[in-house]
Amino acid sequence: MSETLTQRSIAKGLRMTDQRRTIAHVLETAKDHPDVEQLHARATALDNRISIATVYRTVKLFEEAGLLEKLEFGDGRARYEDAERDHHDHLIDMQTGEVIEFVDPEIEALQERIAAKLGYDLKDHRLELYGTRRKADD
Repeated sequence: MSETLTQRSIAKGLRMTDQRRTIAHVLETAKDHPDVEQLHARATALDNRISIATVYRTVKLFEEAGLLEKLEFGDGRARYEDAERDHHDHLIDMQTGEVIEFVDPEIEALQERIAAKLGYDLKDHRLELYGTRRKADD
């Protein structure tokens, strides 16, 4: 991912206001999968004029432009990540809500083999695992 979210937004013809640039910056620097409320809190720390409605409109605009990916992990909160990040899967801790990103070559190969066995060329996929942390004596 060489271009920033802001650069890709401009390339898609989106008008980038200062507030949209701030929201894009927050998304670009996020190490997690923030929801709109988290994005709003982080953006207002940089520019207190940004309303929650502006954040909602901006993430919807970015999503519709194919720049953001909306993730729903069953907790009622839509979360977002850059659509052009390198491929990875997610493990969701059902107790804490923590989302752990991982890549496993064995899983990737297995998915390819399953698709081929069923007569398909795999073009894309999303894997989400849900679990709870084992106790130390398990």
